[in-house]
Amino acid sequence: MKKSSTKKDRIIVTGGAGFIGSAMVWKLNEEGLDRILIVDRLGTTDKWKNLAKRRFADYMHKDEFLQAIRTGRFRHPVQAVIHMGACSSTTERDADYLMSNNYRYSVELAKWALAKGVRFIYASSAATYGDGSRGFSDDDGVTGSLLPINMYGYSKQLFDLWVLSNRLQKRVVGIKFFNVFGPNEYHKEDMRSMVHKSFGQIGDTGKVRLFKSHRPDYGDGEQRRDFVYVKDCVEVLWWFYRNRKAGGIFNLGSGYSRTWNDLTQAVFDAVGAKKQIDYIEMPEAIRDQYQYFTEARIDKLRSAGCPVTFRSLEDAVYDYVVNHLKTKDPYL
Repeated sequence: MKKSSTKKDRIIVTGGAGFIGSAMVWKLNEEGLDRILIVDRLGTTDKWKNLAKRRFADYMHKDEFLQAIRTGRFRHPVQAVIHMGACSSTTERDADYLMSNNYRYSVELAKWALAKGVRFIYASSAATYGDGSRGFSDDDGVTGSLLPINMYGYSKQLFDLWVLSNRLQKRVVGIKFFNVFGPNEYHKEDMRSMVHKSFGQIGDTGKVRLFKSHRPDYGDGEQRRDFVYVKDCVEVLWWFYRNRKAGGIFNLGSGYSRTWNDLTQAVFDAVGAKKQIDYIEMPEAIRDQYQYFTEARIDKLRSAGCPVTFRSLEDAVYDYVVNHLKTKDPYL
């Protein structure tokens, strides 16, 4: 049963100044919604620039917001919480911080939203799949057997397991994002996509640097990822926002793996330059944690009825480079 959104809907977007969160605010604005509370922590980054062109009702620091719902001071009626806020660094080593910021915060927010009867959509991650040796199925029956290889992935896995252990999967929506790229990722420093990094490297040197392979079954640059465009991701989030009966934990990728060589070729083509790649040594510190293959199984997403089609890697990269990165104002 589809619920039509109205322009009067009140929506909370956590991580609303971040990459996917601000893209979702853009999508909501495109649909005529602006009664949005942005919850985030801006810090000393340029994340604020993701909000400069967006329409929203108010902003709250994430700690202030959590305290407000704990004490009952937040009394505004809302239709949905779109929880994209988290520390998304796969190299973050402070496990206590990740447990508090990614796991416990999500539990408290979900409990509050469910008690209020508010639609709850949250960001999980493909990092829960670890090295991929156990596959990429989002079937609930295999979730407990997954082995993340970094603390970020484990913090996301813990919340997925909390949802399942409390049998809440039909009442919430969890999204396991694969390799998302696109506008508004500019503040993410080393966690930016390789599309953005490649664009900068081509501008600086005319070349792109890729890691060599350290496995005999993969050539240099032939490691594979499921790359998905942020503009397509927010179309999926919008569909779940409007379709309140749909629930569960879902993969969100294109459904097709592509190589790093494919991706860099797409960037060179969009820029209009000849491909030049330098293959460099992979740091020893990450060799044991490096994923050589990811590919989202999206049959569960399709079975839920989600009709969103995904751009090809080439079309998505072209849009990102030509309509954003090569312009004076690259923001959504």
